[in-house]
This record gives sequence, structure tokens and C-alpha cells, in this order.
Amino acid sequence: MPTMDHDVELLVIGSGPAGQKAAIQAAKLGRRTAVVERRQVGGVCVMSGTIPSKTLREAVLHLTGFTQRGIYGQSYRVKEEITIDDLRVRALDVIRREVDVIRDQLGRNRVMLLEGSARFVDPNTVEISRNGSEVRRMGADNIVIATGTLPSRPDTVAFDDRTIFDSDGLINIDRIPPSLVVVGAGVVGIEYASIFAALGTKVTVIDMRHRLLDFCDGEIVEGLQHHLRDLGVVFRLGETVAGVEALDQGALVILESGKRIAADAVLYSAGRQGATEDLNLEAAGLKADDRGRVKVGPDYRSVVPHVFAVGDVIGFPSLAATAMEQGRIAALHAFGQEVRTTHGLLPIGIYTIPEISFVGKTEEELTGTSTPYELGISRYRELARGQILGDSHGLLKILVSPEDRRLLGVHVLGTGATEVVHIGQAVMGTGGTLDYLLDTVFNYPTLAESYKVAALDAQNRINATTRFTS
Repeated sequence: MPTMDHDVELLVIGSGPAGQKAAIQAAKLGRRTAVVERRQVGGVCVMSGTIPSKTLREAVLHLTGFTQRGIYGQSYRVKEEITIDDLRVRALDVIRREVDVIRDQLGRNRVMLLEGSARFVDPNTVEISRNGSEVRRMGADNIVIATGTLPSRPDTVAFDDRTIFDSDGLINIDRIPPSLVVVGAGVVGIEYASIFAALGTKVTVIDMRHRLLDFCDGEIVEGLQHHLRDLGVVFRLGETVAGVEALDQGALVILESGKRIAADAVLYSAGRQGATEDLNLEAAGLKADDRGRVKVGPDYRSVVPHVFAVGDVIGFPSLAATAMEQGRIAALHAFGQEVRTTHGLLPIGIYTIPEISFVGKTEEELTGTSTPYELGISRYRELARGQILGDSHGLLKILVSPEDRRLLGVHVLGTGATEVVHIGQAVMGTGGTLDYLLDTVFNYPTLAESYKVAALDAQNRINATTRFTS
């Protein structure tokens, strides 16, 4: 039951994707709700992360004519001399529109928006301040921490936001660098590496791990890496960065192996920290781990039952789509509502060039748990739609249980991967089997048709195994 002495029934700290959805869900339940935001509505996602980086990617694909080169030749360009202003104007327009949409959604749902920094006073009260001065205190029955993350900035890296950037600051670069070193081959690092490579920048990727994106399907990652090498990207995997120094005309990356790599700019994207340092979590009975993250249970409750945490601040997968769902679920749990969700079927989308997206299990995971499976593959170059688009490298892979014919995983590399994956997600979420894909008629020519081709491939493999074992 709500405690009427408190100002609101749900207080959300942070207005990124997780915070927005938590607040709006609570408001839809008729609960008094407020959101505290210390910067701009939308948080890092809108201002320097997801929205601007994906808009930058779209602008690059358009202006370079990249996706049409397979048809019109490698020299094809929509605009010959592309400047950073050409790219930024589109990003700024999208950011402005997205901020307006978020403000409108919060306003229409009567969510109170409070500008300032939040700091716990006790488990049910936060102090809201601006410019170091307290503005007000807000009491709440339930509190959702959705503060997101900040880029790690080690002392060994001489960040100057001129030639050496973190992942939030790169969007403010004042030129397209002829050469770029990307330190950290995680999602953000590899996305920016592919974007700048498509612009013609000479890109070097450095990571201490020996494999890119180790949570993705190995064959899909191999395809991405092969494509990036075709764009001239050099990979230095298994290497540890000892330091990054600023130079008059660029920067110098020093590796522990003794290698020294000079470039016009460096993106340091090796890890992020939960933005919890200023929250005074101890006053709420909480403690963050060494990376600033808040530990939660499956219902996103912290060790303090009425305090929840969602989004990037709780760690992997740290994606906007999953953060939104976490926020919604947390609000439902906060008010004892029934929660229905497709556990384990959250899609992962990575906006590299080309895109990667998947849902369900990878081959490595199934092999590790001794789960029998068969695979089916469709290659875009064998689809009429793939030829029309000029995408010769894309592919879709489905993993199928030979026992009950359920789909166990769907993995896509190529044009529209983050859209195409949702067909497989829907089939998996409704308990569909290989037979649904075999019997369904897909529009022609479409990329969706790849499911039919992959299903036929999987069926042929199953039939072959049956013939040999019967």
C-alpha cells in the first residue's frame, strides 16, 4: 500500500530508456510518479550514445553510397567530400526530435520531471540539487535507480577531447580523422570502428581479448571481421594498452608488447562504470561493486526491497532495448502487478557495418551444454532481395532441435539484421517450430525469405542424418 506521507509512489533516478519506461509504466497504473534527471532528458542514450551513434551510422551509409557500391562500383559516392558537419547536422536534428518526444510522453502521462542531481538521504528520500545547492527533497514509496554508466577513463590515457576521446565524447570530434585507433573491441568500439572505416579512415582495433564479441555466434563474428578487414581495419587482438599519449598532431598508443601505434585520433572504449558515485548509496543501505554497478535479483530489486535498479547500471547486456524492458518489469514488480515476459528471448542488436543481431542460443552455448542441434543457413547473395540491395556478405543462421524441431537460436549478419531477427524471435516466443518456417509463404523478393531458405537447409540436414542413422 502507498505511504501517503511520501511525495510520490515511484521515483526514478535517470531518464534514459530504462528510467522512461519504468516511470511511464507506473503512471499507466495510476501511480504518482517522478523522474530526476541531472543532464538532458533521454540521458546518455539520446545525447551521446545510442541515438547519435546510430544516426551517424545512417548518415555515413547514405553519404558514402556504401551499400550501393556492390552495384555501382567502389568509386560510387553520394557526396565526394564528406565533412563532420554533414554527419552532425542529421544527428542534432534527431536528438532534438527525440528529446521532444520523450518530454511529450512524460508530460502526457503526468510524470513529474525534476531537473537536478539526486542523492540518497535515507532509503526512502533523495535530495535533489542543482549547481551544488539543494533544490528540494523527495520522498518515495519505491525508487528505481536508472543512472546508466560513464566511460572508464584510466590515468594512463591522456584524454583531451581533441585527439583522444572516450565513447561519449567521440560524437563531438571536429573532423573525420585520416587514421583512428580504437581501444576496446566491445559493442561500442567495434560499431565506431566500422563507421569510420566506411568513411575511409584507416582504423586499428586493439583489445586484450583474442576474439571479438565473444558472446556472439563465432561464425557471425568471423563474417563481420572478414568484412571489416576488407575495409582496411587492422586488428591487434591479445594486446594490452600500457598508455595513450597526446601528440601535437594526434596520439600515440603504447602496448605492453612494445608496439607503438600513432594515429590522428584515438577512441578509448575499454569499459564503462556505473554512474552511482554521487548517489550516496550507503544512505539507502546499498553498495555498488568495483565497477559502480548495483546488484539486483531477477525482479530487479536490490537488497533493499523497495529500491530497484535497471539498465546499464546493473551490467550486461547494457542495451537500450533490454533496459526498456527491465524498467517496465521493475515498475510492475514495485506495485505487485502480474509480469509477463519472454525470458531468455531478448534480442541483441549490434549496429556495426554490417549489422549483427541474434536471439536465443549460440552454437557455442549449445555445444557447452551438450544440447543436440542442427543448423540451417541462408546467404543473402542467393536471395533476389540480397542481389537488389547489393549485399553479398549477409547471412541468416537458424539453430534447430532435431528432437522437437523448436528453434533454439537465430543469428543474422547483414542488411536489416536488427529487423530480420524479430521474425525468428516471434516464432520462438510462440513455441513455433521448423515446420512453421517450412510451411509459411514469405513475400518475394524480401530478406524475410531467408527464413524459408534456412529452414529448408536445416530440414535437408536433418533428413540426411536420419538416412544415415536409420
